[in-house]
Amino acid sequence: MKMKIEKNHSVINGDRIFLREVELADVNQTYIQWMNDPEVTQYLESRFFPQSMESISAFVKHQIEDPHVAFLAICLNENKLHIGNIKLGPVDVIHRFADVGLVVGDKKFWGKGYGNEAIGLVVKYAFQTLNLNKLVANCYQLNKGAIKAFRKNGFEIEGVWSKHHFCKGKYIDTVLLGILNPNRNDSDEDKID
Repeated sequence: MKMKIEKNHSVINGDRIFLREVELADVNQTYIQWMNDPEVTQYLESRFFPQSMESISAFVKHQIEDPHVAFLAICLNENKLHIGNIKLGPVDVIHRFADVGLVVGDKKFWGKGYGNEAIGLVVKYAFQTLNLNKLVANCYQLNKGAIKAFRKNGFEIEGVWSKHHFCKGKYIDTVLLGILNPNRNDSDEDKID
């Protein structure tokens, strides 16, 4: 069973960025360029298909309408520039976990910690506001920047799917990451040693 996320158009504020809900108005030529740039999408499943105004608008509309997903724009505090997106969900209400995925589409902002800050804000929101038990993410092994950003935010490598995704002409491993809500005190007695 999926958990409904309250879509109240609130903003999650950080030091250099803020997160707000992605809107259909965000789908513009810049967004389309991100999603058709082979370097930006090299670790995204969307890279296999050319993206258009129609396909991206349909995707964004679906995310906006999905009550189990928070699809958030990563925006700079200084000028409100939309530089990427981060997605939380779908949220599973029974097991209280959700996936996290992100893309910093504007390459001028790569390597400057904006993805790291966005992950931190989503972790705080997921644990403090939604009271989730766990967040998970999976990254292509070649996506060292994303793996590093998740690990900086407390995610641990929980496993590897061997030769799971096809990327750059070969099958590569997928790294599975997870983080538990530190405020929940569930028993560890059933843990596998």
